[in-house]
Amino acid sequence: MKNEEHILSAEKPERFFFRVSADDFRKISGSPIAYWVSNNVRGLFSNEETFESAFVIKAGMCTGKNEVFILSWPEVEFDLIRKYLDKRYDYVPHNKGGEFRKWMGNLDAVLKYSKVHLHEMQKNLGFRHDGKEYYFQEHVGWSKITSSTSSFRFYPEGFSFDSAGLALFSNDKNSLYDALGFLNSKISAMLIQLLNPTLNVTPQILKKLPLIRVNSEHRAKYITLFEQSKADWDSYETSWDFTYLPLLQSDYRHSTLKATYNGLRAHWRDMTLEMQRLEEENNRIFIDAYGLKDELTPEVPLSEITLTCNPHYRYSNNKNAEELEVLLLADTMKEFVSYAVGCMFGRYSLDKPGLILANQGETIEDYWNHVRAYQNLPTANCPLPTDSIFLPDVDNVIPILDGDWFTDDISERFSKFLRLTFGDEHYEENLKFIEVALGKNIRKYFLKDFYNDHVRRYKKRPIYWLFSSSKGSFNALIYMHRYRSDTVSVVLNYLREFRIKLTTQKNHIEAVSISASASPGEKTKALKEIESIRKIIEELDSYEREILYPLATEQLEIDLDDGVKVNYQKFGPALRKIPGLDSKED
Repeated sequence: MKNEEHILSAEKPERFFFRVSADDFRKISGSPIAYWVSNNVRGLFSNEETFESAFVIKAGMCTGKNEVFILSWPEVEFDLIRKYLDKRYDYVPHNKGGEFRKWMGNLDAVLKYSKVHLHEMQKNLGFRHDGKEYYFQEHVGWSKITSSTSSFRFYPEGFSFDSAGLALFSNDKNSLYDALGFLNSKISAMLIQLLNPTLNVTPQILKKLPLIRVNSEHRAKYITLFEQSKADWDSYETSWDFTYLPLLQSDYRHSTLKATYNGLRAHWRDMTLEMQRLEEENNRIFIDAYGLKDELTPEVPLSEITLTCNPHYRYSNNKNAEELEVLLLADTMKEFVSYAVGCMFGRYSLDKPGLILANQGETIEDYWNHVRAYQNLPTANCPLPTDSIFLPDVDNVIPILDGDWFTDDISERFSKFLRLTFGDEHYEENLKFIEVALGKNIRKYFLKDFYNDHVRRYKKRPIYWLFSSSKGSFNALIYMHRYRSDTVSVVLNYLREFRIKLTTQKNHIEAVSISASASPGEKTKALKEIESIRKIIEELDSYEREILYPLATEQLEIDLDDGVKVNYQKFGPALRKIPGLDSKED
């Protein structure tokens, strides 16, 4: 009787049995109990060439204390990251695996790897320096632990790798691209699940994969898939190769923000569909090569096209098309707002691509020097057209308040940013477009949602820190890389000035409440406002007396090498609480 046939039980017809010889199990390396696979699939494991014979496959570093030695790259001084092999470094880009993303991405971690750091790391229980002879070589990497299908990415030279971010090496870059194409195919997904249906995809699993070479002319497809994925990854500020926000690039610019977004959205849609076409073609190539045309189809659902600009991948797959578009538009406007705030602090600039101020203690003068150098202006005394550029905040403190109490608060600064980027003519239309997408006016968004979005964007390692009183009546944002020991004092000065303005307002309303010309309704309203302001002033007094003033006298220093987790908690209740930040786990 054939292995594929099942025999129904006469007494219990709902049960059936498969009969497979022990020799058939042994054909698959490791002899997994996989009775359902076809002879074609079993035959693949008789192939002479395997991934183990063609590639070096390794697990990497185990620091023993990831929360100390592996940081998010925006936390640290950018100039100390070893992105180029001839540069002094304290940190190296680190492959630690990450979420489901194919071809390129998850380049968000750095490893402390100076001699001093390594010496400290070696003291940790559980420290292992596995794979060190392969550090900084280009490789294909993946996450050891996965909740479903594995995803594989190309990592260029300069990366270390992790015990949870595994790596495959070859002396031939073309072979790495070929491996990447196969590993991101349906064939690979099926074979990996067959070899180990658990959540761990170890080097031992990949070593067992049968390797069948395909025509090298297909390599251009793998490279294109990588390049498209890289272009997508670098379009967001969480990439260290981010240069300009796509909404501000000339390729998509129109007179209004709505038209600009629609043009960009059309580009994203085309890009996603092209990726889908290429991935399906990639599947077809390997399905043919491995002789499984009768068992697998090449189709790839949009939810598995791992581009951030693709809402089917970015958001839950149980949402309809309209819901996905609403989410994508809202997040794109949030990214526009976030970039504007980056320009407010000098992290970015409308006058120079990429990062500007991204090292500890950098100043406004450093900012101007970067811009002048980019624009080929010869001397520091050369004047800049300040009426046509967006100036960063001088004191690194930007108030966020419910009302226009300061001319330089975050809402006013954003208004200027929007006017400079999309002009005065359509300003009201553009602002309305943003506010409709956000579901609230811009001031309310900054007050209620901006910081939560920032914390999510930077995965609980925010680079902008929010000083906030107990009930949020006073808020001020700072940029951690520009923090100085007197920054808390500057925040305190803003709080005191705000309290003076509130007291003046309260005195004015009190005059209304006792005015003979005021109506009973006006007096009642005035009394309510007086009570509201009184409570806010009490809140500010308590925040200053118990928290902010004592902190200002300490003149705390921070060291970016300690990361956000350590530095943020030094400020205790002065800063908005981030749930989970005080967890001992990374």
